Amino acid sequence: MSYHITCEHRQLANFHPCKNKRLVMLVKSLQLTRMFGFNTLFLAALVSSASALSSSLQQITANFGSNPTNVKMYMYKPTKLAVPPPLIIAMHYCTGTAQAYFQGTSLAQLADQHGFIVIYPNAPTSGGCWDVHSTGTLTHNSGGDSLGIASVVRWAISNQGVDANNVFATGTSSGAMMTNVLMGAYPDLFKAGSLYSGVPYGCFAGSSAWSNQCANGQLIQSAQQWGDLVRNGYPGYTGTRPKVQFWHGTVDTTLYPQNFWEEIKQWTNVFGVSQTPTSNLTSNPQSGYSRASYGSNVQAILAQGVGHTVPEHETDTLDWFGLSSLTPGGSLPSSSSTAPSSTTSAPVSTSTPPPSTTTTSTSPTSTPTGGTAAHWDQCGGQGWTGPTVCASPYTCKYSNPFYTRADIPTRTT
Repeated sequence: MSYHITCEHRQLANFHPCKNKRLVMLVKSLQLTRMFGFNTLFLAALVSSASALSSSLQQITANFGSNPTNVKMYMYKPTKLAVPPPLIIAMHYCTGTAQAYFQGTSLAQLADQHGFIVIYPNAPTSGGCWDVHSTGTLTHNSGGDSLGIASVVRWAISNQGVDANNVFATGTSSGAMMTNVLMGAYPDLFKAGSLYSGVPYGCFAGSSAWSNQCANGQLIQSAQQWGDLVRNGYPGYTGTRPKVQFWHGTVDTTLYPQNFWEEIKQWTNVFGVSQTPTSNLTSNPQSGYSRASYGSNVQAILAQGVGHTVPEHETDTLDWFGLSSLTPGGSLPSSSSTAPSSTTSAPVSTSTPPPSTTTTSTSPTSTPTGGTAAHWDQCGGQGWTGPTVCASPYTCKYSNPFYTRADIPTRTT
């Protein structure tokens, strides 16, 4: 007898996932029971203990301020908190809910371990996608879903004792897009963001809630143009900017991987740093993943062979936020090393990130398999093991050292 879980995680056309880490934990435990002959009741007790929480998810019913699109908010507040507690805003994917993201990630368990509060917003649209396209949501204090989220952050600081200097955001897919929106439109509220399979700030801008051009990785702009979109999100803002971390899969066919490279162009420009990584680690945080850092405020993790979306690496996200050493009853340093740098330096960028020397050795490249790559599919890159020949009339077009895709041939006349 065997136990197996298959989960698809999708976003296009308003459909999405089935993943639940607690269920996966239970299935793995059942596998161990058969493998090692553990007592089932004893093992079930261990699983129950591991997944038990000190508190429960509660809807915020108080008037927390301006909320023009009626975003519902749900809070997980551990019984024991850090002093003062940080806050993480955690945002779900399309067709998802606050409850699903609460159950499908381990942020609540980590909140118990470290003493921070988590607020899970619930998108007000019927399809469960966030408004990341309207002028209001993309502009500071001007409306949209982002204003409701900003309002609940301000409420939590005033009414829940949240540390105003340690507010963070993370999200998956549509939630990753909203994380980018918050980083751009509300840099005064957030210290850092961690985005799983998103797009650049402003990439979906327009009258329609969905942009095929952006989703397909066809919206290519200069670093300066992308950076200007962020700066226009809060006109006149001269304070510090939140640092940003991106995760993306190389075979994402919902939000194509070119968006990953456009995000890097955007935020390196915002911080005025080069698109040449200052460090590039392979097999980090796991085999098949590459972690590139662009100074201390921009980090990009590319997952080879992973589609839409990259699984959440919550403990890694906590490291990025500077919360890994925090404990209930403890405090963060008043001047943390994770604080973002100011953005007064002039933007420095190149249109395409050049290959860089890695600081760890790479695994041998496997021999590519057969077949042909359809339009927009990956057809090359470091570590790529899929087809390297494109279906007619397309040709392989280099995007970066890790990703080459089937594209329309460049005209020569």
